[in-house]
Amino acid sequence: MKNLLRKIFGLDQLEEAVVVARQKLEEAEKSKQEVEASLQKALKEEELAKLTPKERATAKGEPWVAVLDTHVNKDNIRNGFFELDWNAEFVLQLKQAGYGFDGDPDEEIVDRWFRDLARNILGEEGQDTTRGAGFINVIPISKGKSEVS
Repeated sequence: MKNLLRKIFGLDQLEEAVVVARQKLEEAEKSKQEVEASLQKALKEEELAKLTPKERATAKGEPWVAVLDTHVNKDNIRNGFFELDWNAEFVLQLKQAGYGFDGDPDEEIVDRWFRDLARNILGEEGQDTTRGAGFINVIPISKGKSEVS
C-alpha cells in the first residue's frame, strides 16, 4: 500500500531524482578537487620555474653544486681559482661520503671534495696525482659560497 501511494503521488520519481542529483553533485565535487589539485601543481611548478637552480634543488631537498666563475692569473697561468657555490644538502652528501664531519666548516668539506675531484681528473688523464697542488686558499664569501685560489 505504501508503495502504491508513493507511485500515485510521484514520490518514487522524486527520490530517484534526488539520488541522481546527489551522484552528479559528488561527481562535480570530485572534478572540482581534481581541478584544484591541478591548479596547485601548476602554481608550484610556476614558482619552481622562477627559482635559481640552487633554490630549485634546495626546495626539492636535492644536493647542488656549481662553478660560478673561473679566474686565471694573467702573470702566472698556473695560478687561478674557481668560485664555487653549493647548498646544505650537498655538504650533507659530502659528509655522508666521508669528506667531513659535523663541526667542520662547509668550505673545508667542499675543498676536500674538490681536491679529490682534481686528483681523479689528473689520474684519468694519466698525469701524476702525487704532485704538489700548491697552496689552496679558501675565502668564505657568504653562506654557501667560497673563493678557492
